[in-house]
Amino acid sequence: MKQTYLVSVRLRRELPEDTYLRRLGPVRHLMEGNVLEFDRPVTFLVGENGIGKSTLLEAVAVACGFNPEGGTRNFSFSTRATHSVLGDYLTPARKRYPRDGFFLRAESFYNVATNIDEMDELVGGGPRLIDSYGGVSLHQQSHGESFLALVQNRFGGEGLYLLDEPEAALSPSRLLTLLAEMDRLVKADSQFIVSTHSPILMAFPNARIYELNENGVRAVAYKETEHYQLTRRFLENPERMLRYLLEG
Repeated sequence: MKQTYLVSVRLRRELPEDTYLRRLGPVRHLMEGNVLEFDRPVTFLVGENGIGKSTLLEAVAVACGFNPEGGTRNFSFSTRATHSVLGDYLTPARKRYPRDGFFLRAESFYNVATNIDEMDELVGGGPRLIDSYGGVSLHQQSHGESFLALVQNRFGGEGLYLLDEPEAALSPSRLLTLLAEMDRLVKADSQFIVSTHSPILMAFPNARIYELNENGVRAVAYKETEHYQLTRRFLENPERMLRYLLEG
């Protein structure tokens, strides 16, 4: 792959004093003058619930011109403005611009699917937007099927793709399918930034993994992640882990 599209993000000005964002470790990391670099085709943001992974990914998406509720840069719908202001304070550094792009977030994917159907109803007899997504309404498929339909049909390569917890809708076997699709798209000159809890996805070869915690952000190796270590310990001896959890 050539140079990544999005090279880094940094804070360009001070955040408001009264914002909750200042309590998040990854945001404080940026407030201290650090730059978050995206130097590989695939970057994972990992960490505990509530640490700020989705908030950071959403802010990166907004700074890159995506709708905070998801979709391409051409999506402008809004069902409820719940996104943070962090994206307005980030400066993205780019070496070049992608031909394609999409921001996928599990929690608002229903809204994206609805907006696609609504736009097709307005167009009438012209080309249907849904044809770019496989030709079948995303609402007429399971959550997991619609996710994969999006990746397999809409993601065309030479793109910047931001995925927020895509594993939420996918079985383990479908996660392996997603890995293969990501590899196909990386070979087609694409870049991924993914917030995830999935040790299956984190295994993508040569990915950059950032662990987000209350102290900030640090790059870690795959087998150093708590997700990998905890999952491995459980699978190696589930009986022991269950005794520990359920019997104290």
